[in-house]
Amino acid sequence: MPAPVLPRRLSVLRKSARSYTAIISRRTYAVNAFPSVAVIDIGSNSIKILVAQRTSEGALTAQLAKTLDARISAGISQVTPRLSDDGIARGLAAIQELLRDAAAYTPVKTILVGTSAVRDAANGAEFRQRVFTATGYGVRLLSGDEEANLIGRGLTCDPALTGLSDFYLFDLGGGSLECLAFRDRTISQALSLQLGCVRLTEHCVPDPKMTFTAEARLRVRELTRELFAKSGFAFDLPANSVAVGTGGTLTTARAILAARDGKTLETAAPTVSVSQLRDLLDLVGSVDLETRRRIPGVPAGRADVMPAALATFLALAELGNISAFTHSLYNLRWGVADEALCLTP
Repeated sequence: MPAPVLPRRLSVLRKSARSYTAIISRRTYAVNAFPSVAVIDIGSNSIKILVAQRTSEGALTAQLAKTLDARISAGISQVTPRLSDDGIARGLAAIQELLRDAAAYTPVKTILVGTSAVRDAANGAEFRQRVFTATGYGVRLLSGDEEANLIGRGLTCDPALTGLSDFYLFDLGGGSLECLAFRDRTISQALSLQLGCVRLTEHCVPDPKMTFTAEARLRVRELTRELFAKSGFAFDLPANSVAVGTGGTLTTARAILAARDGKTLETAAPTVSVSQLRDLLDLVGSVDLETRRRIPGVPAGRADVMPAALATFLALAELGNISAFTHSLYNLRWGVADEALCLTP
């Protein structure tokens, strides 16, 4: 089947996070006459909502964006992953909170999607049933390919990237890393690898409460290289093609750099160099977890997985001869919303 040609979109996003009780930021937008949809992304490390609608020009714009760090995926690296009772409880509470938030915008559709943690867990079906029982909403379980393609679709909603034609896209989550290549804004490669930061932290880091050792970094590098070699993903775009990064790791990296310069995330430069990523890994990896949580810009709920996540991006940069990543806040939720609004009369 030929790869889909994705449309160019214009949009605005503000991201927020609540580390299971601590709000990082939140933005809302005025409701207008155009129909809106709500998308809840049930991820491995966090659960996120986007309420979006079309403008009169056909662009996709956000009314609400919010993220809760629920970490439903503890134990994801085991031979037979299972969602724990505590993880399920956190997930249900987060989903119910986000549904309450969305209700104020009266969306015409509310869509819940599950990704790596839910699709890989032996009791993923039980979790989806409990969500349905508690909320009345089913969970659309995305395959790795579906997730990657919808992330690609969402990225084309970023107005800052409308000038890109040939580029790579890497979305690092808690359970998986989605990898895409675009030629002339058409997806030419899309795959999902089990290289999520929660998964790699469990697999490669003996004690996340302590400093990040050289041995742990080497394990992350070797596993990243191994899975890429097996995947067949090719870094074959023209030289100097842009590499775009989405997900919490680059958002946090950009937030740390912004805090250093006295800026907000939105006003900070969107490009994060590999040199800056190395410096950040030295910063967060050289201290224990409690100290790491006090670094400005580091969310408490992500501090334990941040070293492995940064090490993954560095291994990825080495593989693809990448010198910098252009950060975007547009990913899976935007792709699902764009798809849903295309199907909404």
